[in-house]
Amino acid sequence: MTHLPALVTLLTVLLLFGTLWAVSHARGKYGIKAPATSGDPAFERAYRVQMNTLENTVMFLPTLWLAANYGFSGWAGIAGLIWLVGRVWYALAYLKEAGSRGPGFMVGLTGWAATLVMACIGVGRVMLLG
Repeated sequence: MTHLPALVTLLTVLLLFGTLWAVSHARGKYGIKAPATSGDPAFERAYRVQMNTLENTVMFLPTLWLAANYGFSGWAGIAGLIWLVGRVWYALAYLKEAGSRGPGFMVGLTGWAATLVMACIGVGRVMLLG
């Protein structure tokens, strides 16, 4: 389980690639030329999925690795898998219908919050106890 955060990181990179591919595909399908970020609603949903996932990843990966490096490797990996499942659910739901993204978002948020709590406990423990 100590290598689970590394697997989660690789899967996160694949998720980011998947959202990149979805935007590229939508650009071609709907004739949206770069640098435009608006047009067909299906393209706009794909673009928002990519941007929202990128924004979430910037908060998620540091907390995952802080939690993993400060005493919670296995649990951080499990929380990371929960984040991934939530983000994939979020992305697939949002691509179909923007209003249906909520449950996936909440699952992902739960996974991220767990890594944040573990990171705070781990870093705080080292800061207080040396």
